[in-house]
Amino acid sequence: MELSDANLQTLTEYLKKTLDPDPAIRRPAEKFLESVEGSQNYPLLLLTLLEKSQDNVIKVCASVTFKNYIKRNWRIIEDEPNKICDADRIAIKANIVHLMLSSPEQIQKQLSDAISIIGREDFPQKWPDLLTEMVNRFQSGDFHVINGVLRTAHSLFKRYRHEFKSNELWTEIKLVLDAFALPLTNLFKATIELCSTHANDASALKVLFSSLILIAKLFYSLNFQDLPEFFEDNMETWMMNFHNLLTLDNKLLQTDLVSNAIQFLASVCERPHYTHLFEDQNTLTSICEKVIVPNMEFRAADEEAFEDNSEEYIRRDLEGSDIDTRRRAACDLVRGLCRFFEGPVTGIFSGYVNSMLQEYAKNPSVNWKHKDAAIYLVTSLASKAQTQKHGITQANELVNLTEFFVNHILPDLKSPNVNEFPVLKADGIKYIMIFRNQVPKDQLLVSIPLLINYLQAESIVVHTYAAHALERLFTMKGANNTTLITAAEMAPYVEMLLTNLFKALTLPGSSENEYIMKAIMRSFSLLQEAIIPYIPSLITQLTQKLLAVSKNPSKPHFNHYMFESICLSIRITCKANPAAVGSFEEALFMVFTEILQNDVQEFIPYVFQVMSLLLEMHKNDIPSSYMSLFPHLLQPVLWERSGNIPPLVRLLQAYLERGANTIASAAADKIPGLLGVFQKLIASKLNDHQGFYLLNSIIEHMPPESIDQYRKQIFILLFQRLQNSKTTKFIKSFLVFINLYCVRYGAIALQEIFDSIQPKMFGMVLEKIIIPEIQKVSGQVEKKICAVGITKILTECPPMMDTEYTKLWTPLLQALIGLFELPEDDTLPDEEHFIDIEDTPGYQTAFSQLAFAGKKEHDPVGQMVNNPKIHLAQSLHKLSTACPGRVPSMLSTSLNAEALQFLQGYLHAASVTLL
Repeated sequence: MELSDANLQTLTEYLKKTLDPDPAIRRPAEKFLESVEGSQNYPLLLLTLLEKSQDNVIKVCASVTFKNYIKRNWRIIEDEPNKICDADRIAIKANIVHLMLSSPEQIQKQLSDAISIIGREDFPQKWPDLLTEMVNRFQSGDFHVINGVLRTAHSLFKRYRHEFKSNELWTEIKLVLDAFALPLTNLFKATIELCSTHANDASALKVLFSSLILIAKLFYSLNFQDLPEFFEDNMETWMMNFHNLLTLDNKLLQTDLVSNAIQFLASVCERPHYTHLFEDQNTLTSICEKVIVPNMEFRAADEEAFEDNSEEYIRRDLEGSDIDTRRRAACDLVRGLCRFFEGPVTGIFSGYVNSMLQEYAKNPSVNWKHKDAAIYLVTSLASKAQTQKHGITQANELVNLTEFFVNHILPDLKSPNVNEFPVLKADGIKYIMIFRNQVPKDQLLVSIPLLINYLQAESIVVHTYAAHALERLFTMKGANNTTLITAAEMAPYVEMLLTNLFKALTLPGSSENEYIMKAIMRSFSLLQEAIIPYIPSLITQLTQKLLAVSKNPSKPHFNHYMFESICLSIRITCKANPAAVGSFEEALFMVFTEILQNDVQEFIPYVFQVMSLLLEMHKNDIPSSYMSLFPHLLQPVLWERSGNIPPLVRLLQAYLERGANTIASAAADKIPGLLGVFQKLIASKLNDHQGFYLLNSIIEHMPPESIDQYRKQIFILLFQRLQNSKTTKFIKSFLVFINLYCVRYGAIALQEIFDSIQPKMFGMVLEKIIIPEIQKVSGQVEKKICAVGITKILTECPPMMDTEYTKLWTPLLQALIGLFELPEDDTLPDEEHFIDIEDTPGYQTAFSQLAFAGKKEHDPVGQMVNNPKIHLAQSLHKLSTACPGRVPSMLSTSLNAEALQFLQGYLHAASVTLL
């Protein structure tokens, strides 16, 4: 694509269409952009548009499209084509910082994100001048520009807070400090001075304090791994100014800077060598009274978010992304202080909690915020350690959580009006959620019908918290690894629970509420066959929801739980009544066809997984509705998207397992297409194992005569890949494949096909691959396949007994005994340590495995061989009967003593001897 006015005009029109609510206009435009994004100059056209377009909507749209393009394509993945040419990469890095800093804030944020994505891959080695360019902009004096630099630096450096220590990391941090620490300190001092100068100018202070917040975040990131020498030398400058900010009381400021300062205080008080600063009772009382209690209050901004921006409120409160709020910072400070001063701090706060509750009791409708603060304070005090999965895992023993629950939480939740005092209701539900491990089970059982009732509350926060609390309670473990709450205990509430959950999805603001859908999934999983009577209604509602959201998928988690719920419906119903699979296909296939025809990329991997689950439910043959789809599954375009590969391979495996004969007779012309898919997958280091899954299913299930003409070519392809790019993952898969081939077609067929490619190749494969590498095979079924295959080579392949291959017989037996008895060899050559770890950025290409569509592990030798060690002993006995004297003499001359001892054990267990 040339950088021409005509192309800019075309791009503008298509970007405009991507904003159209009508899918018939929007989808073709998205398809067009997808088709041209591999062209040279495409990203530069987007950058030109966002710089020069007169239409602000187009500028923003171009910036978002550019950021997503960078997210999808910047990373260079080995063995895959470079999706952005070098010239474009150089041009982007040369222009993006200037462009980001000269753009309005909305666009600046998108470009800042793009810079941090590029920086994660290229900084510092491939983008050494990035820091210099950014630091030079501090001199501009324009805080719009300065904040752009600070925001970008924050997104680049915040990973230092969670990276593992390494020399590479230290080198990078040192490079950053050398370039950045002094300019950052100077900027900090200058900004503090400007705050004094503009102390009465609210709009100027707002900008200056947004800079100070970013500076504080950068200070935290750069000091996280260790205290650098530079900051140690300049500690007074930073600490004096931080202290001034902590004690600043400017009524014009409703700022989050306080939270950063409190956060810093929290991290200091947790470190043993600073405990002396906090030991004095007066200091503790002063911190509790002047810093913590005022910052725990439910502010007007919190109330506004609770009512008008509930999604953000929930995200901050439940998911812990409230890191920048005063409340969260105060809570962290309480926990930090309790680490060394639990007794005194609990004592100080108990008084506050009691007085807050007394204030509330005087006039609940006016003083409800006092009770909210009291609950928040109790939660902060009692929570020593917490995880998303288990709630509070360690609690402060000085706080009686059950007593507080019975006296102050339960009465609120039992109130008949679910819409009264929504904030307190949400507090009560959250209390159950986080202290679920501390509150006794009988109290949890009392809470369950109350929570089900709150699914009908008008407040989005309240019904979301109710759904989330139920979902968390249903995952609690009881004795013997069962659930704490049983299906029998839930029996009285099943209908009300299912009705209210699906009704909650119709409440304003919650049509795609991921917490509700997750609670639906978890309820199905817990209740199992108790849901069967309701399935016709439930699957109708789920299908309608699927059809609605497929028009414009925007909530990845919601979508995932919805498909999980569909899978659970299928599994639970078909377990009780296998014939019901047809009614699910009837209900779902119309929607699935629409999703596939409209190419709804986000949903296609899910559709393939559900179809695999349905197809695997059929016991005999493939229904014609599936066979008509089969040719479409082999189209190359489907295999271009990495997210489609695992579910598509599984679906093709289901076709092969259930209908190999039908494919061989009715779709033989599609076999080359099937092998073409295998050939594409095998060429990629990332997906070669998927190619082997497909190949193994072809070998195992297809009638031998249907693939005779292709067998030699399959082996040649595998050898070419071995020569060009031999990785441990490939070797392991290759070993399983050749042994499966041996099990299926016999050892002589294996030897003959190798030697037909090149004379004596069979011996080379044994000597160079099977004997030295077999120890690397992992997985019970995989080891069993290899054991049975090698046993066949040892005992059913005449050339192993009387040709130049005979010298390999004992080493091969030794290797097999090693596979049985030695620990798995899981070493990897250094350079391929990360070869099969892929972190695909961006939602649209990622593959999300559905837990409830899981495939049962299949054992292709299960019917034939139960115990491979006994099988080896019996096979050796049979061989020694056919040629007496040979086997014992070969064993006695070259098998090592330890292996011989193991072999004697197998022979003894099988009650056979060697002749």
